Amino acid sequence: MDWITEIFTNTNSVAHIVLLYSIVIAIGVLLGKVKVGGISLGVTFVLFIGILAGHIGFTGPIDILTFVQDFGLVLFVFMIGMQVGPGFFESFGKAGIQLNGLATATILLNIAVMFGCYYLFFDTSDPNNLPMLVGTLYGAVTNTPGLGAANEALTSVFSNDPPQIASGYACAYPLGVLGVIGATIAIRFLCGIKFDNEERRLKEEEDDNGNVKPYRLRLKVTNNYLEGKTMLQVHDFLNRDFVCSRILHDGHVSIPNRDTIFHLDDQLNIVCAEADAEAIIAFIGPEIEIDWEQQDMPMVSRRIVITNPSINGKTLGKMHFSSVHGVNVTRVTRHGMDLFASVSLPLQVGDRIMVVGPEDAVNRVTNLMGNSAHRLNAPNIATIFIGIIIGIIFGSLPIAIPGMPIPVKLGIAGGPLIIAILIGRYGYKIRLVTYTTTSANMMLREIGLVLFLASVGIKAGNGFWETVVQGDGLLYVHSGILITIIPILIIGTIARKRYGFNYFTIMGMLAGSYTDPPALAYANSVCSKEAPAVGYSTVYPLSMFLRIFTAQIIVLFFCGT
Repeated sequence: MDWITEIFTNTNSVAHIVLLYSIVIAIGVLLGKVKVGGISLGVTFVLFIGILAGHIGFTGPIDILTFVQDFGLVLFVFMIGMQVGPGFFESFGKAGIQLNGLATATILLNIAVMFGCYYLFFDTSDPNNLPMLVGTLYGAVTNTPGLGAANEALTSVFSNDPPQIASGYACAYPLGVLGVIGATIAIRFLCGIKFDNEERRLKEEEDDNGNVKPYRLRLKVTNNYLEGKTMLQVHDFLNRDFVCSRILHDGHVSIPNRDTIFHLDDQLNIVCAEADAEAIIAFIGPEIEIDWEQQDMPMVSRRIVITNPSINGKTLGKMHFSSVHGVNVTRVTRHGMDLFASVSLPLQVGDRIMVVGPEDAVNRVTNLMGNSAHRLNAPNIATIFIGIIIGIIFGSLPIAIPGMPIPVKLGIAGGPLIIAILIGRYGYKIRLVTYTTTSANMMLREIGLVLFLASVGIKAGNGFWETVVQGDGLLYVHSGILITIIPILIIGTIARKRYGFNYFTIMGMLAGSYTDPPALAYANSVCSKEAPAVGYSTVYPLSMFLRIFTAQIIVLFFCGT
């Protein structure tokens, strides 16, 4: 039986390290699924099991734990960047700027409350108190990447034995999850909000939002001005973007292109943005019922998935679908959302396009686009590791800032995150295929996260009891509650009273600024619309970036002095 004992006690063996991580992660993930009051801690429970393992002496060599921790962090933040990259810059529309501004204010208020607690409740002469409170901050806002960024920055400030800030994180996290939801509920009563009224507002806004949503029309040409005009002339004069997928003239159906001539009584099948439908009807003619069975050749409509890397980044206008291929593209589906097929819309691998035309032409376009769904099942590993290489180099660049004791570096958290966002958004311009299935992204992301959490927990477990139970543990808990609740009550009220945002949108915005999926899940459970998810996704990319970036700034600027 000595071999079993050796597996558990020989900390230098590979078998022991693998067993250590496997036990910590497996138990943590399973316990994280247990719900109390409908809320669970998820994979963050891995941190608590890691702390317990470290506390009882079930640990490993520090250098190996540190390597696994850092590699897990890099993988985690990079996959987050790849996920949010495509929508990062698009999130700054009119409402998006306001929501992101409110999220930024929330983040700055979290930091301000943390410093307020530091100067009010803690001994400022103790160099460990501020780093521990930084850990408390990121537990209070339920942001694990920020903990990783702060942890990494501390190694450059405290070259020997940096503070194990995971202890503060562990103290604040459970009540942080509950506090976000509780404070969001409090806003409802503070502002006198009723769910029925909010649902009705969402329905009215949804009816008015037609700028991107595709809309199908069947029209008869009755405007005398259009007689003898080409499709291009009509398009330019109307100054509205639309796609005419079929035209019925003298009993014959054809696929029009830019040179097709309009005649009175022609019957058209048009797809446009919903907001433009009324203007197009008024200019061309009334809506009618059309029998498309009268046609010279078989016409088909087919949804084609783009898997050919050479198409990545090309706009619909540059593909010349109607003039060269004899088909029309009426809409594009991306990440489950239908988009109007504007000529300026760049195509990406993973998009699904609706193509209308003669069957043989549609078949040719199908071959050109790839339409090989099985290619999308495998992640583009080369793109991921190329991005990580660039991210590590970028994160290692020293940035000298006046007043800082040492040059700032984005590090292995900030560097890969920024590069991943840029690759996710602009990778197609340098022929990098950035598409990764949601399941593949989640798998790589979760693996990186549990490796990071397990490592941090195991390293922090050795001194956890002395730090929390016999030390300032209750102060960390109380500070965490204040850090969680105060900014939500202030910003949530401003979002409602000053900007008039729908309460469900506010719920999503606050959940996104705290990068807190349980809070989003609660918001979705009380709303029948997509407003919470929209609010969450609008602010999540910038919030995640700011949480990681400010973690390093706080540590390097304040903890290093």
